[in-house]
Amino acid sequence: MNLVIDIGNTFTKIAVFEHDRLLQTDQYSQVDETIIDKSLADYAIGKAIISSVKKEKEEWQNILAGKVMLVYFSAGMTSGITNHYLTPQTLGLDRLAAVIGAYHLYPGKSNMVIDGGTAITYDWVDAEGNYFGGSISPGLNMRYKALNNYTAGLPLIKADESFTADSGNDTKSAIISGVQNGIKYELEGFIKSYKKNGEELNIVLSGGDSIFFDTLLKNSIFAPYIKIEPHLVLKGLNAAIQTNND
Repeated sequence: MNLVIDIGNTFTKIAVFEHDRLLQTDQYSQVDETIIDKSLADYAIGKAIISSVKKEKEEWQNILAGKVMLVYFSAGMTSGITNHYLTPQTLGLDRLAAVIGAYHLYPGKSNMVIDGGTAITYDWVDAEGNYFGGSISPGLNMRYKALNNYTAGLPLIKADESFTADSGNDTKSAIISGVQNGIKYELEGFIKSYKKNGEELNIVLSGGDSIFFDTLLKNSIFAPYIKIEPHLVLKGLNAAIQTNND
């Protein structure tokens, strides 16, 4: 069994896999030795992998390294894909892990990975495992906050999944229309562009806003190609540690 740990800026996600099967996943604002020991006690962990946005290591990581085989995910662990990114050292590890995850979940097909988090990232890996890069744009909540922060009179509005109009008839609905329809048209535009690269393109949605993005696209012509994988990064890290050890 594998222990997979994804350390972000705000939360740390911890998952347990038995080969490719996800057994458990939890999210913590802070991790300590107690949390790690519980996973080790509940499951027969043989290997562990950590992906982190932070440079500093916490003490629990050193303790974990003394109990199981531990590796740190890096840009060199491409796990079957060919990374053509010109500056691989600057590529976000979450983006790389997500691409690896999509390639291993849907082999033999081109995959467009759309991750909806703080930022929205678009990445494409072809059926042969070639990855050239993608795009990064402001995320859903970032757009709402930007309109409030960088103007004198626009209020801070929250996302509204029930909003389906093409335009707004007051300031609140106009903001919602601009943000959510803007993302919808952005999603459709990127998908249409990448769709030219292959008929068998999967659209893999991941991240905290994946369900919301699926709602935005549910009536589009791309709906049949959509796969929702909220744990795609964790699955990519799990694939990486298995490939790294084979």
